[in-house]
Amino acid sequence: MNSISPNLNLMIRACEKASKIIIRDFGEIENLQVSKKGPEDFVTKTDKRVEEILIDELSKNRKKYSFITEETGLIMNDNKDILWIIDPIDGTTNFMHGIPHFAISLALQRDEEIISGIIFDPIKNELFYAEKDNGSYFNNNRVRVSKKTNLDECLFASNNIGVKSIYPKLNMRNTGCAALDLAYLGCGRLDGYFHNKINIWDVAAGKLIVEEAGGKVNDIFKFKKNNIKIRAANSNIYEKMMKKLDKF
Repeated sequence: MNSISPNLNLMIRACEKASKIIIRDFGEIENLQVSKKGPEDFVTKTDKRVEEILIDELSKNRKKYSFITEETGLIMNDNKDILWIIDPIDGTTNFMHGIPHFAISLALQRDEEIISGIIFDPIKNELFYAEKDNGSYFNNNRVRVSKKTNLDECLFASNNIGVKSIYPKLNMRNTGCAALDLAYLGCGRLDGYFHNKINIWDVAAGKLIVEEAGGKVNDIFKFKKNNIKIRAANSNIYEKMMKKLDKF
């Protein structure tokens, strides 16, 4: 493993611990598809349990850091300028339907800057992480964004509204997991990503992973944390992509 900070080491350990719950519960989903109650309540419980484990693990070692989380919201501690940003399961709809495409997304923000980020896909055992000025990594190997320059050869991801409004101008995918879309952009599987009205916990870790892999991301901090417009791509095609998105 490359040299990583104590904070990132703590984040990796917390994600690995929380992922055991996700893997166990994902194995139960098939049984719930046919039950009267259905999987929704079950998934909500998994989400909350995973978030609790992450908060607990991170708090043990960093008692003064604050939190922004999907389930609980804002938790203010002594240090209000350093925040853990948590999405316990990004891609819960996929999870609920037994589709193995979702991830834990965890970031550390100091002032208005993301300094560490992790996206962990527990089912495929794929770990993407980055630290400010220290590069992006996928399962401990350094990664870069793609070098493509021709939009016709590129693959982009968005949500359903983005796909509908931009297709056929761009080759589009809607995978249902923003965190993994950004992680895939960071390691060159995708070439661009955009989304309107998205939350900070969906994109905080991914923003850093893309930037540290040599990609370009707009300033997400000028938006409200639950109404972000994100634009991200490899640096060669970023401006070309933005021209296609002028009406989106």
